[in-house]
Amino acid sequence: MTLSPGSSGEMAHPRAPMFTLSLALAAGILLAHYCWRPPMWIAMAATVMSISAALMVSRRPRMAWLIAHLGIVCLGWTAMIGQTDQRVAQNNLSQVAPFIDGQPVTIVARITHSPGAYAEKGDHEQIDVETESLTNESGKIDVAAGLRLNLYGHLQEFEYDDAATAPETNLRYGDRIRLTAKLRAPKNFRNPGAWDYEGYLHQLGIVALGSGKAASVEVLASNSGDRLGMWQSRAREAVIRRIHEIWPQPQAGLMDAMLIGERAFIDRETSTDFQKSGTFHVLVVSGMNVSILAFVIFWVARRLRAGELAASIITVLLSFAYAWLCDGGAPILRAAFMLSIYLVARLIYRGRSPLNALGVAAAGVMLLDPAGLLDASFVMTFVCVLIIAGIGVPLLERTSEPWRRGLRNFTLVTYDVNLPPRIAQFRVELRMMVARLARLGPEPLFRFLALRVVGAVLAVWEVLSISALMQVGLVLPMAVYFHRITVTALPANMLVVPLTEVLMPSSVAAVAISYLSRTLAVAPALIAGWSVEAITGTVHLAGSLRVSDLRIPSPSMIACATAIGGLGLALLMARRSRVVAFTSLIVLMGSAFYLAAFPARVVAFPGKLEVTGIDVGQADSTLLVSPTGKALLIDAAGPLGFSHSEFDFGENVVSPYLWERGFSRLDVVVITHGHSDHIGGMTSVMTNFRPRELWVGPLPDLDSIHAVLAKARQLGVKIVSLRAGDEFDWEGTHVRVLSPPPDWEPAAKVRNNDSLVLQFRYGETAALTEGDAEKKMEETVATEHPDCTVLKLAHNGSMTSTIPELLDAARPRYAFISVGTGNTFGHPRPEILGRLAERHIATYRTDTMGALTFLLDGKKVQAFTFRPDRQFPELRN
Repeated sequence: MTLSPGSSGEMAHPRAPMFTLSLALAAGILLAHYCWRPPMWIAMAATVMSISAALMVSRRPRMAWLIAHLGIVCLGWTAMIGQTDQRVAQNNLSQVAPFIDGQPVTIVARITHSPGAYAEKGDHEQIDVETESLTNESGKIDVAAGLRLNLYGHLQEFEYDDAATAPETNLRYGDRIRLTAKLRAPKNFRNPGAWDYEGYLHQLGIVALGSGKAASVEVLASNSGDRLGMWQSRAREAVIRRIHEIWPQPQAGLMDAMLIGERAFIDRETSTDFQKSGTFHVLVVSGMNVSILAFVIFWVARRLRAGELAASIITVLLSFAYAWLCDGGAPILRAAFMLSIYLVARLIYRGRSPLNALGVAAAGVMLLDPAGLLDASFVMTFVCVLIIAGIGVPLLERTSEPWRRGLRNFTLVTYDVNLPPRIAQFRVELRMMVARLARLGPEPLFRFLALRVVGAVLAVWEVLSISALMQVGLVLPMAVYFHRITVTALPANMLVVPLTEVLMPSSVAAVAISYLSRTLAVAPALIAGWSVEAITGTVHLAGSLRVSDLRIPSPSMIACATAIGGLGLALLMARRSRVVAFTSLIVLMGSAFYLAAFPARVVAFPGKLEVTGIDVGQADSTLLVSPTGKALLIDAAGPLGFSHSEFDFGENVVSPYLWERGFSRLDVVVITHGHSDHIGGMTSVMTNFRPRELWVGPLPDLDSIHAVLAKARQLGVKIVSLRAGDEFDWEGTHVRVLSPPPDWEPAAKVRNNDSLVLQFRYGETAALTEGDAEKKMEETVATEHPDCTVLKLAHNGSMTSTIPELLDAARPRYAFISVGTGNTFGHPRPEILGRLAERHIATYRTDTMGALTFLLDGKKVQAFTFRPDRQFPELRN
């Protein structure tokens, strides 16, 4: 790209019609997602606009251009609706629904995804299957539907119809199995800001979740996997096995993740450090991995004298082969598909706007998979490429590219006249410097070193510039999807990305060459090993810094609009005059700073005491917001003690709700007692919200509790021990501790009666929270004048709690129960609901209503419940 004559630094601005059309297509997809309308309306609108654009194209081309783009909006809208309807139809949800009743079901199915023989065996294994038949007491149906099953118990021995056909390894792709399991429907946590887990599973074709014992699994003789899938599964296992033969742990585990997308051997701490340092994209097979590998393939093909068309075809074929080997997940398939379209568009639009080729690629991906536009990986990949093509390339063309052109044909003096005066002068001075140094040794050596040093300086500038632009541009999607501002992302990526560019080709070469000769594979394996060590060292250092990971609430609409506006302005002005272009970059950085430094306003209710039961399933977490706006969280949910789940309730359920409400800090967190479904998420909550105080009761001497207390001390949180009889004022409310007694001593294990029972009084209204207190403690609490307006029931509505004496003494008008949908305990028990109904207590429950909010203004109470079609709770009564 060259500067236009007499433009004072303004660059020629190539047209990019396909880019604007792709934006219109994206707008239609987003409208379909957030604003449903009958498909017939959209089809009629698209027809009218198409005819209107055709009639106006010769007379009023600008109006025709606008109407055509509106027609593309309708096309995107229609594509999204069509895909949604198709997915619902393919899922066969209605046929499976009668079997989702918590009763045992006999399932005959084929495995579509399994950890395979290479995975470490624990106490459970997760597999995805496609059913052939389902059988229960009501009968049998033949149906093809996707299920995700958790098999508990060690998978060591199976029964086979024919021992000769038994697989040599554990459950693998294509195996036909028969087992008994209980099915349940996937449910979202119904809180504002919650992840659409149910929608995610439906996109994968999974309509139900199930659990069963490994001992019930029977592997049938025949295999029903398709041949291509079988080859892919076996090839993937072979590559992973070869990786573990070449590199030792933990290098092999990291190679698995970076090369082939298998994270079975990545520990949680390492994964968290990659997230905190802003380099998590390296740990997963993403568009960056495909791009690096494609660049190397294209470069090698060109060096081998292949033409641009041939090199493009080779690159596309090998990129899809790589995507196929990496299990063909949506992000990497989109990346490979987008790369293919980009290379084709590059051949057609060679020498023109890279945004045009990007627009063609993005439009192709969106038409193939409209819902992919809503995926974080697609958005972030698109934004990265957009920034590089639309802002980074023009910036480098103004800065480093003229100097890089000045290094070409360095010894050819006549080439100087084709360059701008300052570049020609630079070449002359560099030759003079080389001539002086030549007195000390061979001139070719010093010329080589001089060119390499200057080239390295330019490369550092380019990496720094592009990395900085990408980090600034990614502030918005990082804040929206991950509530993160990665402060150390820029310096970390400056080291990690170049190292990844070394790691990818060297590790692929090592694996490929090892099939021919282990000796020849040693050199690339060492290079890859050194690269991965340097990457992990950088990541652990960056992740250990306290400033490395700034968690922020969901940005406001104004902040989002400001960030989008800043990015759009930088794209529009990137090729204008230098002053205008660099001013737009300053505006872009300012919009990113505004989004990070000025989060959304907290959604609170001044002058009222708020009590919110967060939907955390079969666990507990309750938010109280004082009349002065201070926030207190009682418990942070967690998995049930016997489930051994890796799911982090604090990070993935409680924190998103608080961020959606606009909270960036908590003033107090409370641990009622030490059971995992109350404290499991507390470490993440404290890390994300840095509370000032932690209130605790008597806690047993257990490692899980020590870990929470150690994190509190590390974060400088003041630990306050409470017992019955303690009373104090907190931010406009009066707090009384009603249990456990001062002489209560914790046992070797956690007991429900360890629970702190707290009364928060505001004016003539009060809230009583019980943790999991049982009958013994409730009898004592009933004698302590525990009157309240709102009661948070103990122990998920179990028969162990909520005794009549307590209800009669407290006389609540409202009660709410934190309980999981379809839980196996039968909570809340009908007897408990009957006691509440007899006393005319309005009862709310999170399993049917989602997050529950009660506002106490000192005289009366208002109750709210979360509705999935609304962002925030709506007044209920």
